[in-house]
Amino acid sequence: QVQLVESGGGLVQAGGSLRLSCAASGSIFSINAMGWYRQTPGKQRDLVASISSGGSPRYADSVKGRFTISRDNAKNTVYLEMNSLKPEDTAVYYCNAIITPFSAYVRDYWGQGTQVTVSS
Repeated sequence: QVQLVESGGGLVQAGGSLRLSCAASGSIFSINAMGWYRQTPGKQRDLVASISSGGSPRYADSVKGRFTISRDNAKNTVYLEMNSLKPEDTAVYYCNAIITPFSAYVRDYWGQGTQVTVSS
């Protein structure tokens, strides 16, 4: 059925950059909003950035000016470009999307997560 697959995580030094990708696949009728969340052990999963179907982005204050979210609707893919990374950005990053599948009701879907580690 519908799946979200993240890629692009890894280990970088503070000040470095990474680009995360999340591709949706399956019997998809439409995709509304897409976003990136992150979670560290013992903490809630927090919204990092989101983007509407029309391309309007929103960012958490902690990443504003450093991260850029974008999407390619033709590829059913959302990206998160992360620059000037800080150790506090270390987390598992999860892709989320509001998707209407064929022959199913609309709901949100989650990727499996990709680890981002920023060393000091």
